[in-house]
Amino acid sequence: MCAKPKVVVAMSGGVDSSLTAALLAHEGYEVIGVTMRLSDDSRDFDIDADRGCCSLSAVDDARRVADTIGIPHYVMNFRDMFQEKVVDYFISEYAKGKTPNPCIACNRYVKFEGLLKRSLELGAEFVATGHYARIERDENTGRYVLRKGIDVTKDQSYALYHLNQKTLHHFMMPLGKYTKIETRKMAAEFNLPVANKPDSQEICFVPNDDYKAYLEDKAPKVLKAGDIVDIEGNVLGRHKGVPLYTIGQRKGLGIAASNPLYVIGLDMQKNRVIVGSNTEVFADELIATDLNLITVDEITEPLSVAAKVRYGAKEGEAVITPINKDIIRVKFAEKQRAITPGQSVVFYDGENVVGGATIIKSVVPKS
Repeated sequence: MCAKPKVVVAMSGGVDSSLTAALLAHEGYEVIGVTMRLSDDSRDFDIDADRGCCSLSAVDDARRVADTIGIPHYVMNFRDMFQEKVVDYFISEYAKGKTPNPCIACNRYVKFEGLLKRSLELGAEFVATGHYARIERDENTGRYVLRKGIDVTKDQSYALYHLNQKTLHHFMMPLGKYTKIETRKMAAEFNLPVANKPDSQEICFVPNDDYKAYLEDKAPKVLKAGDIVDIEGNVLGRHKGVPLYTIGQRKGLGIAASNPLYVIGLDMQKNRVIVGSNTEVFADELIATDLNLITVDEITEPLSVAAKVRYGAKEGEAVITPINKDIIRVKFAEKQRAITPGQSVVFYDGENVVGGATIIKSVVPKS
């Protein structure tokens, strides 16, 4: 009987990655646990900020799990890569009046490309993560496909649209076929010390998930006070910095008006925040770039898909039309709320992720 290959498991100290390691070890893989050191600001290395069991840091939790399973555990330093690809990107995108998604950037450049490169150098054949998504191979085409996790409340395929045929070949996501209830139950059955540890929903390097305070502390130069105006340019109030606002925002505008006002545009050139009615927050088209495709190599003609413009959004029927090799137009059958530059639009064909792209701008429908 041939031994199963070597697998590096990205262990964050949470229940999902811990169970991933336990399952693969139980199946006979040669498992190596790796915790990625991403940032000195990260709560992963802040004992006082950790909300998990016994007030231990994520690294300590991962080590305890590794000891319980009986696998080696290492900490790898990715701080420089994380600073460049995630933190610097996060600040620079806000400085441009965009709303970045640092978790997608971290997945793309650090947790997948970066960790995969290091793991292959160590002689591992696969890298496994605790994401709720499924990687399968299409028997007809021979292509790898990324599918939604079966737990619709935990599906993370939206944040993984950047994967390609090379990375999909080397990655494993064994939790995609389970629900969160099942994973917690299995974690308890394996006697994992983190079986009841709460899930983290925050940006790991932003204290208290307060990105505004983070920008004020780390990048005060990008925050310049200016006018809040309506669509005609009438001044309605003042803002403390365009990057502190996002499309669709209602609260915190500090404007007294007879009808609710929402942020409908961010004008960095004129340093203005543009507000309007809720109706003006909606658009039925967008332009996007940095296109990555999984199910096909390219789009040469209009393609009908289901698309979502943010992680928590509902999918809407849409048609992708290529403008050039890297820029696409996406036309929705129904208007979408708060299409936001800097966020990702992700495309689906049923359970399969077709691909995704970064939103440049929305196209407001003509009245």
